[in-house]
Amino acid sequence: MQVILLGNTTAKITSQHGLFYDYLINTFGKEFAKGYLDANQDAISNIKEIIDTEKIDCDFEWQDNFVYTSLEDEVIKIKNEVTSVNSLGFPAEFVTNLSLPFSTLASIKFPNQAQFHPLKYCKGLSECIIRNGGKIYENTKVYDVDKKGDFYNIKTDNNIVHSKYVVLACHYPIINAPGFYFLKMYQETSYLIGFTTSSPLFNGMYINTCSPICSLRTVPYGDTKLVLMGGSEHKTGTTEDLSNCYINLENYAKKLYPDADILYHWNTEDCISLDKIPYIGEFSDLMPKMYVATGFKKWGMTTSNVAANIITDMIMEKENSYINVFKSTRFNPIKNGGEFVNMLKQTTDSLILDKFRVPKDTLDSINKDEGKIITLENTKLGIYRDNDGKYYCLRPICSHLGCELSWNNLDKTWDCPCHGSRFSYMR
Repeated sequence: MQVILLGNTTAKITSQHGLFYDYLINTFGKEFAKGYLDANQDAISNIKEIIDTEKIDCDFEWQDNFVYTSLEDEVIKIKNEVTSVNSLGFPAEFVTNLSLPFSTLASIKFPNQAQFHPLKYCKGLSECIIRNGGKIYENTKVYDVDKKGDFYNIKTDNNIVHSKYVVLACHYPIINAPGFYFLKMYQETSYLIGFTTSSPLFNGMYINTCSPICSLRTVPYGDTKLVLMGGSEHKTGTTEDLSNCYINLENYAKKLYPDADILYHWNTEDCISLDKIPYIGEFSDLMPKMYVATGFKKWGMTTSNVAANIITDMIMEKENSYINVFKSTRFNPIKNGGEFVNMLKQTTDSLILDKFRVPKDTLDSINKDEGKIITLENTKLGIYRDNDGKYYCLRPICSHLGCELSWNNLDKTWDCPCHGSRFSYMR
């Protein structure tokens, strides 16, 4: 495995979040769907404005974005999506011919979307903050926040910071109550490879309609371009064999481009809300002036900008047209009952059933480079045996809410199936 290139993201700046707007119109109504679309389109414009104003060199490129299919049954979904998006006033197009190295039947095109290098962009933003008198403190882990009077106490390992406002923009909220976001989101892991090829390459950004997902785009890479290919997604903490997640992507890349030179691998976790809408705004009605931004559902480049503008306006007591679209204190399990039931079952299984299931494995049955949960002297243990035969032991219970961990045989970590926490086997 080589170094991470783009900060664990494909960095597509787009308002096209899969086949999404037909779902939004049918579930929440046309006005809501238009608000979601407009918010993300405004984010694209705002990101470009920031880049131009602050003169940030971050490989920004305008690109068309496509959701495509090679399956006959999916064509009607794309046609419905085009109709829905057009009804919102956006010029989406139904396209049948794509410049990809495999055949497709149909796609929906969102013109004038964008891509960039997110780490270069973040570096430019941080330099702008410091240039304007702001301060950034790194390596300062916050482990709790409580309220006293008009101020919040933000507790770190060495100090307590007092603040009138708090923004939890930490991927997954570190506070359980009263927000209860652990009941309203789940975590999904997906994988990506980066490779070069001498074959002619495509323009645009692409993702297909259904599993197995294949995401494609290119990035500048010296005198050539690097192809980013993503997929192999699964819920974090699965008990499935994950050893082929990168291999499957590599094999597909070499099928399309036989001379593909695989240079980079990475994976990432995404927070996904039950209704697929990000949570942006007040953390809880009971904790005023504390704000949250999470649940970006793999589209964090645009929605993080949406979140920044909404929360800034809330703090400054300004109006924002999109506050109610992303309202973080909503909770409507009726509209997302299927996923809510699945998540509760996953959590219940891990919290209760697994803790009382006695594994039959013994210590000697663990192969080299294998992790298992076993019982020794009436105590459940997570054991990993490395390639040298050395054993590493921990209590396989997540420190968040006590869910039983699962062994990740690709990354060699213990992962929580309930809320996505990950633990080193050497902790």
